[in-house]
This record gives sequence, structure tokens and C-alpha cells, in this order.
Amino acid sequence: MFEKILIANRGETALRIHRACREMGIHTVAVHSEADSDAMHVRLADESVCIGPPPAHASYLNIPAILTAAIMTHADAIHPGIGFLAENARFAEMVEEHNITFIGPSAEHIRLMGDKAQARSAAIKAGLNVIPGSEVLPHNDQQCRKIAKDIGYPVIIKASGGGGGKGMKIVHDDKTLKEMIPLARSEAEKFFKNPDIYLEKYLNPTRHLEVQILCDKHGNVVHLHERDCSMQRSHQKVIEETPSPALNQETREKLCAAAAQLAEKIGYVSLGTVEFLYSNGKFYFIEMNTRLQVEHTITEMTTGLDLVREQILIAAGKPFEKKQDDIIAYGHAIECRINAEDPQTFTPCPGTIDDYHAPGGLDVRVDSALYAGYTMPPWYDSLIAKLIVHGKTRNECLMRLRRALEEFVIDGIKSTIPLHQKIITQSDFIDATYHTAWLEQFLKDHEI
Repeated sequence: MFEKILIANRGETALRIHRACREMGIHTVAVHSEADSDAMHVRLADESVCIGPPPAHASYLNIPAILTAAIMTHADAIHPGIGFLAENARFAEMVEEHNITFIGPSAEHIRLMGDKAQARSAAIKAGLNVIPGSEVLPHNDQQCRKIAKDIGYPVIIKASGGGGGKGMKIVHDDKTLKEMIPLARSEAEKFFKNPDIYLEKYLNPTRHLEVQILCDKHGNVVHLHERDCSMQRSHQKVIEETPSPALNQETREKLCAAAAQLAEKIGYVSLGTVEFLYSNGKFYFIEMNTRLQVEHTITEMTTGLDLVREQILIAAGKPFEKKQDDIIAYGHAIECRINAEDPQTFTPCPGTIDDYHAPGGLDVRVDSALYAGYTMPPWYDSLIAKLIVHGKTRNECLMRLRRALEEFVIDGIKSTIPLHQKIITQSDFIDATYHTAWLEQFLKDHEI
């Protein structure tokens, strides 16, 4: 087992990984930018190393600085967390080249699934349904229009190297397609250093479902059931729940089996998440995330498994001890992503936390690195807390969530707590009839 793990991340993600390490008796090294010197994960880690100035490209994306910190502190392994370098294949290679274990999948699998067009091809070979779509688009307007017509409007333009909802463009006709293609290529290059784009049929309304999978180095492949991530704004997840209220048991079993089948076919090792769209009774593969997910928490609440712990054990070569039939999901869990943003305009609102009180009680969990007096820097993602609740039934879970949101206090900055309070009282959410486009329309029609 590892003696010391360097956590190449920040905020609540770094704190989540630190906690798992501490409970396993593993020492931790926190890396941080100059802006994060007072961050909670830095305060709690056994050691900390400043790796650069505030901008992410000069610190949390600074591979030489992170590797130097790992070598200086004699870390056995590096956990990349979520975002930043978590799905950077070259980083994974460089970590291993320095005889340090990368806690995640191989660079080969990161590269394969990081290219969405290649991932589609891999899914097809594994026997999964994919949304009607294209290969990488050629630089020829006439050919692009023909491809779009063959698929059938509306279509969505996606970045081959993309993820996180960035760079997507919904197109309803030839004229808009011509206008959007150069813009999409530009954004793909900006966000992902890869200008390749492709088309998919745009399904609406639809549900966004994902399946957590876990694969060890001994050939064991299991799924940890599904999550419903359909409550979204600008393709960014806002609320997640498990199990999905949209599925019957037969469809659920097929969905989860398909995710495990893909992981097994490509020889995947580590935690991963296979994502699908579900429309008109059919599910379609869209991508695979080769890292820990923000919403892994709700799977932990229903299965009782510590997914970060399991990820570390897999990286250390330990076999997963449970069989598929042993992994039973109990009750219902929901996560609300709390952002430091104006709940109406979604403008980021960094600043100093004057008062902070996390809700508590039975089956209530808060993952956050906030504390009273902490000053949030303006340089990073605005996610500041995750509120996760569990109940024996979905209704019990909803009532607990309503109570917990009422208790949650974050003063000194604006947050999206009022948005969540509004969403969970709507009949479409209570009845679970919402879909991926629901929140966008709701925000047009309502003030928060």
C-alpha cells in the first residue's frame, strides 16, 4: 500500500481525497497555488507545496511543478482528483515515467475515451447503441451539410476532445450549421487544444443517465448502478439522483450491463463512468469519463462504498472484494451542487465567507472546503459545496433535502442555494418528469 499520496487538486475535491487517505493511514501532500495557501486541504495535509501563482495554467496545470513536488516529498502516488489534469493522458504517462503511481486508468484509456469520436467507435465495437452521428467533420461545408441532413436536424456539434458540456452547439438548419462550425472548432481548440468536431442527432426531451463502473487489475468488472443527471443548465449538471426515477428495473439492468460490457471489452482498469442519453425507451452511449465524478457521492450513499478508497486500492493492485450480486443499492440519494454564483444571472461571486453553517442530521452529508473567514479566490471553478442526502424512499429523500437546504448558511457571498430550493418544490421535479432541457425553460419563466 502507498505510504504517501500527492493530491494534484484543490478545494472540496482535494479535501475529499485527503479524508479517504487519512482513514487508510496514508500520508498526504497538498499542492496549492499562492491563492490557496489558506485552503482547508492545505491546512489538513501532512505536507504542502506551493506550485505557482494563482492562474490554473501556472499552478494546478503545471505538470513540471507537480512532478517536482512529488519527487521532493517522496510521494508514492499522485491522485489527480476531478478536473485539471485528471484526464490528461500525457500527465499520466509522465507520472509513471517518474516511477510514481498514477491513481487512475492507463494513459491509453484516457486517450481513447478522451477523444469522443474514438470513444463512439469503441462503444460500437463493444455492441452498445450510439446516437446517430458522424466521424470527425471534414473542412468542407457541402460535405458537412450532407452529413447533417443524413443524420436529420436538429443536430448537436461536439468537440472530439471535449467534455463538461463545453463547446456544444445545437443546430436546426444549414445556415446555422455553416455559422456554428467555425465557432465550434475555435472553442474546441481553445478548451481542449484539439479543433476536431463531430455531429450527433440532438435528442429532446431526453434524460442524461450514467453508470459508475469499477474495474481492478485482476479482471473483476462491476457496475455500481446508475445516476440520473438530467437537471442541467448549459450542459452542466446541477442536481443528480440515484436510482433514476425514469427507469424500470428491466431497463436499469440493461443499461448497467451495457456500461460494464464496454469497460470489459476495452480492458479498462480503475473507476470510470459511462454516460448515456435515454429517450423514448432507448438508451444511447455518449461518452466515458475516466476519472472520479463530482456526483460519486450519491453512489457512496446508496451502496455504502468509499469510491476514493476503492480507486486507491485498485491503483495499489488490490483485488475488489465484492461480486456484482453483492453490490446492492439501498434507498435513494440526491446531490445538489452549490456554486458561488448569483442564482439568477449565474455570475461568479467570489469573496470572503462571513458565516458558514453546514446542515446535519440523519443521512445528510456536505462535501465542502469552506469555513468562516475563508476568502474564495476568483481564479477557479465556482463549485463550493455539495449537499447530499439519503432516504429510504425518494419522497423521504426530498423532504430531508428541503430541510437541509433551509439549514444551509453561506453568508458573505451569493450562492445557488435559493435556486435549489426553488427547483425541488416544483411539481416536475417532485414527480420526476423533468429532462435535460427543463431547467433552461424554467429559468426563462421564473425569477429566483
